[in-house]
Formats: sequence, C-alpha cells, structure tokens
Amino acid sequence: MSFLLSPCIEVFRYTLQPIAPFTWFGLGISTLDVIATVRLCLILRQLKEQLYLKHVSTKGVDAVEAKSFVKSLTTTLTVVFGGEAIVYALPVVPDITAELEVPLSIVDGFSRAYLLCNLIPPAITTHVSSTISNSPWTLLVSTLVIANGGFFFVNTFSLLAPTPLALTTPPELQAYGWTTADLWCAPLFTGLYALLTHAQPFWADVHGLIVELLGGATSAKSVEALDPETARAVCALLLSGLFLGRTVKNFGLWKPFDNAHTQLE
Repeated sequence: MSFLLSPCIEVFRYTLQPIAPFTWFGLGISTLDVIATVRLCLILRQLKEQLYLKHVSTKGVDAVEAKSFVKSLTTTLTVVFGGEAIVYALPVVPDITAELEVPLSIVDGFSRAYLLCNLIPPAITTHVSSTISNSPWTLLVSTLVIANGGFFFVNTFSLLAPTPLALTTPPELQAYGWTTADLWCAPLFTGLYALLTHAQPFWADVHGLIVELLGGATSAKSVEALDPETARAVCALLLSGLFLGRTVKNFGLWKPFDNAHTQLE
C-alpha cells in the first residue's frame, strides 16, 4: 500500500509549499491553493455558460441579464476566495467533457482531501472550549456545512443563472439530493481522517474498538494513530477514486467496456 501512499504524500508536500509572488507579501498561498481555486472558478463558469445556453435555447434572451463581473465575483466569493478575475477574463473556457473531467477528478480528490483534512478540522479540534473541540458531532456537522454551504447558498439564490436573482430549491433539497457525492463525502472523509489520526478522544476509542473487534489488537488502548500525512493521502486516494467513478458514470465511459464484453460473449 505504501507504493500508492508515498507518491501522494510527496505530491502534498510539494504542492503545499508557499510560492512566489505570494511569499513576497508574507502570504502562505501554495500551488495547491492556486490550482484548487482556478479549478473551482472554471467549473463555476462552465456551469454558468451551460445554464445560459439552456435558458436561451428554450426561452430566448429576453429575461437574460447583462453579464456582471461583480455578480460573478460575488458568486465565487460565496464559495471560496479569489480566482474569478483570472477565469472571467478568459475569452472562452472548454466545455465540460470526459477528456477534461477525468484528470480533473484526480485534482478534485487531492484538493478536497486538503479541505476536509487540513483546513476544516483544526477550527474545531483546536477550539478553546473543550466541549466543542472534543465533540465528534460538532466536527461532522461543521464539515458538512462549511464544505457545502457556499454552493447551497449559490443554488438557493440562482447566482449561476443568467436571469435575475430568484429563490429556488437547491438540488441538495430536491428528491434524492442527499445522494450527491459532494454532500455526503465531506463528513464521511473528515470522520475517516479523524478516525485514523485520533483527532478527538471519541475517534481514538472507535478506532481502537474496531481494531479490537477485528482481532488486530489485544486492547483498544494499544492502537496507534496514523500520522496526519498518511491519513490525508488515504483520503486523497479514496476521494480521487470516488470522483473518478462519478465522472465515468456521468459520461457513460463504462459502455465501451460493456460492449466489448458483450462481443466477446
């Protein structure tokens, strides 16, 4: 397993190093920060253009608002800070295609692991109140809200639509919206990271109990935590696999394999 985890650990070490010109101003912005921000801004613009084309093809251009950089910037700032100016300035962006989304699924796995393992948990586990810092429910609910709150707000107020702002039911609250991978993967993988690293006493006890039940330890107390880098690499690999599987499903990439299997039979 180490032959898979070691490259992931090194990728994180390299991409999390602060880079110029941000270091000139004392900012610790890394390569992964930049990649994740540009990726998010790219998908936001792709979704906006898809919604625009869909609206124009069915209802025409009468209700379409003039493009507003401020609205676009507000949409992006609602989800994450920065990056909109770069992507907004591009004359055209590529369509959402399988060829583009397959490699970006791996990028999404690493950037999401960084968010769910490094950015959100410390805000809870290092809180001055022990009631909050030791609460697994606070950790999981906070992760769910923080990781998905931006898109929930954007979808609720139709910020990506080409029409004026309007209240609408976000996809997460529609039928089977709970099955959205982005929604449930946040608490799941933060919980996994906390379990492997013993981020809170509860997770250390659960980890020890699981290992003991599986016959891997004589005592739950003797189970050691994984180091944070290894645990993060595990989450990155699993998230990359999850997002890659979603891309394969959404674009029907398994059909050629099914056809080949049918021909062989």
